[in-house]
Amino acid sequence: MSHKRSGLLPGLAVGLVAALICAAGLGAAVLFQTRLPYAVTTFGNGHPLSVALSFLIALLITLAIGAVRPRSVILIPVGALYAGAAVAAGQIAGLSVMAGAAMHGKDTPAELSDITLTNASDGLSHAFSLYGGPLTNTWPVWLYIAVAALSALLLLALRVSRIRRTQRAEEPEQQEEPEYRAPFEPAQTPAKEQPAGDLFTPRKPARD
Repeated sequence: MSHKRSGLLPGLAVGLVAALICAAGLGAAVLFQTRLPYAVTTFGNGHPLSVALSFLIALLITLAIGAVRPRSVILIPVGALYAGAAVAAGQIAGLSVMAGAAMHGKDTPAELSDITLTNASDGLSHAFSLYGGPLTNTWPVWLYIAVAALSALLLLALRVSRIRRTQRAEEPEQQEEPEYRAPFEPAQTPAKEQPAGDLFTPRKPARD
């Protein structure tokens, strides 16, 4: 019976790529948020949209890791870490470029030309400052990270457990080992057992 692969290494690699893509997408969303409809960005102070994006990131990372049919439970906390880190990286990337552009006198909506290494490095300290303040002011950013991490944790736990149950049910039953036969030993059919004699059946006379 072949050993089922855990999918750990492929899951780690695919999850990391998905996390990087999600981080880049979230950074772009943060940077170009002024181009979104005003009613969407201002609804509920923007919290519903940010929570939905965090859940979407968790879902995409879960689907990416689940595509390799993982059985390793290690991928569950790692996937949650990927999702939370993707949200944090996206926030930092978008805010740092936005702050850096503002430091250089940019007061118009962000453009692709604003995405430079100079703007990102100059505004990096401002982006990190959002995580160092009191929790009463920084709770939104931590909330979005927690939503992504916990959602990925739950979704991956369900996915891995389902795959483990399915593969366990598909495993063939162990067959009995065949009887050992010496080399060149011909197969012999088992001798037929003689039926037990009947007391009322006459027996053949014995020969002298």
